[in-house]
Amino acid sequence: MFARVTMFEIDMLRTSAEAALERFKQSVLPAARKQPGYEGLYVFHTPGGKGCIVSLWATKEAAAAGEASGYYDQQLAQFVSFYKSPPGREHYEVMLVDKVGVSEEQ
Repeated sequence: MFARVTMFEIDMLRTSAEAALERFKQSVLPAARKQPGYEGLYVFHTPGGKGCIVSLWATKEAAAAGEASGYYDQQLAQFVSFYKSPPGREHYEVMLVDKVGVSEEQ
């Protein structure tokens, strides 16, 4: 399993975290679910507007495919007016999962 982590900071003067999350749930989430190799995601945020999205992918290739196809940039473009600065992005191999009901080493 592989993870793509997008770090962001919402401009809280322009919008709220709740409004950004609602747009994410209505537009990005349905599109993500259609991507080959998509296995889920987590969204985290602080009260000050900083946050990250951890999307999980079956393979390294699946994690990278969305960037090569333009899918990733299309999704980010929907939020350009919400950001304080351009989001950052990193890729990771998932080495261990320990979650209630799920525990496995990759």
